[in-house]
Amino acid sequence: MSQLNNSKSANYWAVVPAAGVGKRMASDIPKQYLKLHDKTVIEHSCQRLLGHAQISGIIVALGEKDEYWPALELASDKPVITVTGGQERCHSVLNALQKLVQMSQQNEHAVALSDWVLVHDAARPCLRHSDIDLLVGQLDQNAVGGLLALPVRDTMKRQNTQQCVADTVEREGLWHALTPQMFRLGQLKQAIEEAIETGFLMTDESSAIEHAGLQPLLIEGREDNIKITRPADLKLAEMYLKAQQDE
Repeated sequence: MSQLNNSKSANYWAVVPAAGVGKRMASDIPKQYLKLHDKTVIEHSCQRLLGHAQISGIIVALGEKDEYWPALELASDKPVITVTGGQERCHSVLNALQKLVQMSQQNEHAVALSDWVLVHDAARPCLRHSDIDLLVGQLDQNAVGGLLALPVRDTMKRQNTQQCVADTVEREGLWHALTPQMFRLGQLKQAIEEAIETGFLMTDESSAIEHAGLQPLLIEGREDNIKITRPADLKLAEMYLKAQQDE
């Protein structure tokens, strides 16, 4: 894969894949639309991105039958554009990237293939602006890009088919991948397309970049940047948001 030249004048666009339903939440409502304080989870996530000075706008990939998004009110003077998501996360992200490429071809909002894209989970509502600052500051002149992550601290176990311990995994050098994950628009789109074409199962955007033979930079983020996956996570997110407001 060819590497694009960096540019200090590049824009920063956010992509939020939000087509999932979050089955592990055991809720009739997709987890991104559950209430958290006075807003939905996805409103918190999007407003954290829109509220950062470096972010030019966001592309949100929604489920084809999403009936909740139209009722939201995201107060921002920045572009908030929606596209239809796909079967898996990678397809939703790709649809959003294709929309950005289309905008670049039509000279909309000064989008360029060399612009940075920050892909962020819809269910990570506690993202701090300081973490976005870390990404922008450490990756601005990086040829590949990178992601927020946390070093693994616990002992790691691998299970067998009976859900018993098969072996203990050495945790040295292991990280928990977080979001945002930040890569160049043209490079990320190409990497995801190539991964899908080869049938490579990717679980995040970094996986696609790695599959292309590149090595994203790991940037240690904050522990309160949690992903809401299970019911208990909602209470934890409430606690973190209150603590952030009190700081």
